[in-house]
Amino acid sequence: MTDSPDWTMHMARIREGDTAAFAQVFRHFAPRVKAFLVKSGASSTLAEECTQEVMATLWHKAHMFDPSRASVATWIFTIARNRKIDALRKQRRPDPEDLPWGPDPEPDQADALALSQETRRLSAALAQLPEKQRDLIERAYFGDLSHSEIAAETGLPLGTIKSRIRLALERLRHQMS
Repeated sequence: MTDSPDWTMHMARIREGDTAAFAQVFRHFAPRVKAFLVKSGASSTLAEECTQEVMATLWHKAHMFDPSRASVATWIFTIARNRKIDALRKQRRPDPEDLPWGPDPEPDQADALALSQETRRLSAALAQLPEKQRDLIERAYFGDLSHSEIAAETGLPLGTIKSRIRLALERLRHQMS
């Protein structure tokens, strides 16, 4: 029985630009990631695309890997799961030809006034959120970033981002009701 490779050391080498270490990690994990995605319901094509994106992310964001927070395998499969979710969300968006074209009808004065008042209330409620929660809400809803994209940008764990956004939304709902 041979010892399994030290994937953490491979990640350290990848961080330094070692293509041979990346090739070893790719050969080991790419087929496993694709199989994982197919077993979780992705089509073969989607699984292949996501696997390629996961491996590209691994190469470009190796510096974000923290062995104290997760194993290499856990980190890679978490990226894979998030990529699949992102891809499925994109598939559910309407095609441009399905969207209405042309100017929207002008709202009546009462609707415009109500919208203006609601916007002011929302701005005030957002201003009352703790800065960490407000920042994540702005990134998610005004920056149109997925939770995994926010995690990649901020370096925060995905669970922390989801918790802060959930808490912020609960506060906003309470303040707006």
